[in-house]
Amino acid sequence: MTTVNPLLASWLFMAPNFILAALMYTLLGRVLLGLFVAPESPNYIWRFFCRVTDPFVALISLVTPRAAVPVVVWLMGVVWLFWLRVGLLYLFLLLSPKVG
Repeated sequence: MTTVNPLLASWLFMAPNFILAALMYTLLGRVLLGLFVAPESPNYIWRFFCRVTDPFVALISLVTPRAAVPVVVWLMGVVWLFWLRVGLLYLFLLLSPKVG
């Protein structure tokens, strides 16, 4: 019988979950900041949010209708990231060893 280090097993879940959560909350921050800042603003915080989330927004825009405004695409990205995190949790719960 082999044993798995619980710290290693938890990091296999925690690292991707952390990355997805960081991207999700950064995208949500972009939505909220987009209410107050112009799209071409030179604000460094706005540029950071755009630079971090633009690759994911490009993926989401492939499955979102072209007529949707950018804010809707960003909000759909938040929804997709939320469900990716839920799916990741479900996958790890299915693959976890049964105790008891």
